[in-house]
Amino acid sequence: MTIYLIRHGKTEANETHLYCGHTDLPLTNAGREELRQLHYEIKNVRFITSGMKRTNETLQILFGDVPFDIDPRFREVDFGIFEMHSYEELKDTPDYQTWLTGDNEANIPPNGESGIQMKARVLQAFSEIREDTCIITHGGVIAAIMEQLFPNENKNRYEWQTRNGRGYVIRGDRYNMIP
Repeated sequence: MTIYLIRHGKTEANETHLYCGHTDLPLTNAGREELRQLHYEIKNVRFITSGMKRTNETLQILFGDVPFDIDPRFREVDFGIFEMHSYEELKDTPDYQTWLTGDNEANIPPNGESGIQMKARVLQAFSEIREDTCIITHGGVIAAIMEQLFPNENKNRYEWQTRNGRGYVIRGDRYNMIP
């Protein structure tokens, strides 16, 4: 089985370094143009998106009007009250400092979810895939999957992050980056 994991194109939040998980942003013009420069030969697969504007739009730009399924379990982590704010905006707030302190994967932002909670829902959805599939999703989601599948790499979720519009192709117990 072959699985493609592709991160959505750039959004305003990516360009301005804002926390963005469940906010449903479209791609920026620059993000759309970057995607149009990419040429992927991925055919005869099931396509899945997280259902967010940015993933659906990325799928359409990269692959045209192909049929696809939506699985919201492939959404990015919910940053709760930190959504659409930058580090600079948040750095002096007590709730933010509490969230950053200690176990960053286990800590839950107010009204959000932890990295552990996100990873559990993502891995449940991923475990149900039974055919060649291309998932258009989010950086944290891809990183959670890669960290789980390739623990001997000794990379954390942040080290598995890919650029927008890029990702990984997984075949069995091997992977390659999608350039």
